[in-house]
Amino acid sequence: MKRLICAVTAAVVALGVVVGAAFAKQAAPASTKTVTVSYFTFSAAPDHLNTLKALIQIFEKKHPNIQISFQTAPYSDYFTKLQTQIAGGQAPDTFELDYGTFYGYATSGALMNLSKVAKTDPTFKPAIYYPKAYQAFSVGKTQFGLPESFSDVLLFYNKDLFKAAGVPFPTSKWTWKDEMAAAKKLTNASKGVWGDYQPIQFYEFYKVLAQNGGAFFNAKKTKATFDSPAGIAALDWLLSKPGTVMPTQEQQGGLADDAMFKLGKFAMWHNGIWQFSAMKDTTFQWDVVVEPAGKVKANHFFADTVVASSKTAHPKEAWEWLKFLAGSHDSVKARVGSSWELAPVQDKAAFSAYLKQRPPVNRQAVLDALNNPVLTPTIKSEAQLQDIVGKALQKAQLGQVSAAQALHDAATQVNQLLVASG
Repeated sequence: MKRLICAVTAAVVALGVVVGAAFAKQAAPASTKTVTVSYFTFSAAPDHLNTLKALIQIFEKKHPNIQISFQTAPYSDYFTKLQTQIAGGQAPDTFELDYGTFYGYATSGALMNLSKVAKTDPTFKPAIYYPKAYQAFSVGKTQFGLPESFSDVLLFYNKDLFKAAGVPFPTSKWTWKDEMAAAKKLTNASKGVWGDYQPIQFYEFYKVLAQNGGAFFNAKKTKATFDSPAGIAALDWLLSKPGTVMPTQEQQGGLADDAMFKLGKFAMWHNGIWQFSAMKDTTFQWDVVVEPAGKVKANHFFADTVVASSKTAHPKEAWEWLKFLAGSHDSVKARVGSSWELAPVQDKAAFSAYLKQRPPVNRQAVLDALNNPVLTPTIKSEAQLQDIVGKALQKAQLGQVSAAQALHDAATQVNQLLVASG
């Protein structure tokens, strides 16, 4: 979970120095002889190596002229090692990226143009993926990655607290107004029970901005637009909760939000599907629903992608491996069965077992959220971007400045950053 929502490391910012024009030239056509395609992964180790090995065996059986060799590294070390390999001319043929790091690699020339090879492959069907999940790993009209796995954020709710208060359960048709009305009825501060919890931070802000019909940047990413009336109203929405329907930091008493929900202190809780396992042994009944809309539906989409190096000597074979790993029925079924994240594919058969797992009952919401994904705003100077916005939100939360002033000041700094980073 932490790696999905952490700020992009400063190492990625330096990517443009490491990766240059040397990657712009397409590699030579693949040999007809048996070749080895290398793969570098952070998500498989240490818990899913056996699943990966099993998938490699299936793939090699179906493609006897291709062998897969792999190496792993923990997420904390992965990108440093990857950049070292790229800088030394030893880039793996294929490797993983998360969405936060994808843009830097895709715009540096490090990645193979998948659009070209896809056009020559009659077996490839982009429609197997949720459309916006597939589009997430393109720049302009060029596809550079295939969506490999995802997680999203839903509205968790304590069914026991709702029943006790006589409040109807949330539905997928709820709006912010519905959420707030229910939260007020469910809040009993004297008993330490709160109707809602939604943190005020970068990741929540850009999502509620989208839910309110706003945009973080203009279409060309040359100007910050999050200080629009839609953005100000979105931040005011977040700021309206602490001290009314959710606890302030002081009222929370040092307890983390996941602990508070598990203790039955939150009736509603905005959090990710990675919490399902941690909440399975609660003493109360709970479920999930797609988050309420402001003006429109919009849901977090945190994702990893598999890509090929623009320097690979085996582009066709690398493409076959990417297709298999990201979208084949064998791969999706194995991932679901071993709880190795979820692929954003419309493969109902592969997901049937996952959807039957309990709790929560409404696991279908996990897939429904993919219909309206909102992606993390990314630029080359991603760490600085998130720091600027995060500090502005903190000032607004502390009451030091208004929502409008906080966002205006942050947008001014971000615009300067965009100019400086080119």
